[in-house]
Amino acid sequence: MLELTMATVSGADAGATAGMTMAEAPSEPGAVLRVGRDASMCRLATPEDWLFVSRVHLEFLCGPDGGWQLSWLRGSQAEPSSEVRLVVGEYAQPLGYGATVRLPHGGSGEIVVQDRTAPRSVNVGFYHEA
Repeated sequence: MLELTMATVSGADAGATAGMTMAEAPSEPGAVLRVGRDASMCRLATPEDWLFVSRVHLEFLCGPDGGWQLSWLRGSQAEPSSEVRLVVGEYAQPLGYGATVRLPHGGSGEIVVQDRTAPRSVNVGFYHEA
């Protein structure tokens, strides 16, 4: 099972937990959870006017072994207007535009989508049951 918790944070709201949304999916091959502005395609949707987030920005996909991977999907622009990093414990790893990384099995952490032009971010916490 992969559990996601998303909070959208802007400037003065830093540290606030209001407006959190959750999604989960069983660790079955082919299971998918998406994060982005398009609520028709994403289980976790950000505000529509947050253009630093693509319509479908992040994709969590369960592989044949029950492990999950995270992909930062390329949007319609050649250069992204955000930065994405994966934080697990004290370790933070930037994720490249269009890149994919495997999530730790039985672990937890956070994916941060940071606006490059304003103090706004989308924080997606994850917990992958062992």
